[in-house]
Amino acid sequence: MDFEQLIQERYSVRNFTPEHLPQAVIDRILKAGHVAPTGCNYQTQRILVLNTDASIAKLRDCTKCHFNAPTAMLICHNPQESWVRKYDGALSSPVDAAIVTTHMMLSAHNAGVGCCWVMHFDPMAIREKFNLPEFIEPAALLVMGYPTEDAKPLPLHDQFRPMEEVVRYETF
Repeated sequence: MDFEQLIQERYSVRNFTPEHLPQAVIDRILKAGHVAPTGCNYQTQRILVLNTDASIAKLRDCTKCHFNAPTAMLICHNPQESWVRKYDGALSSPVDAAIVTTHMMLSAHNAGVGCCWVMHFDPMAIREKFNLPEFIEPAALLVMGYPTEDAKPLPLHDQFRPMEEVVRYETF
């Protein structure tokens, strides 16, 4: 699909058919995250694939925003491996995780898979249910699957602030 068309058509899917994604589709989505740019190419992302009934049941204990998706990917980062900005100590790893998540989200849509980027989850519950080491930080959750026939974007999907509100040109 043309990239411009892809970014225009993608929306947060919240209605899924019940079947888990096939491994080939998961691999394709993971590859998109794997090649995403990261600070100094440190690749601090850690991705947990949830594609069984048991793992999805555990996920449902961690968020109400699972939308009954049959598959999910939890994108985490390791701050201990992060590039650090020397001026203020800011870490690139949370940004890296967001870039990886974006690549995966767009790849999913390109493969005909609907997904929704979820930030509303209990990170402590995630850590406990999935036995994450204390140095791994959960950053984003992509709940995903094949959209139902009646899946559609929410009403605010196509509403944007005027470009003049969000963009500024430096003129001197």
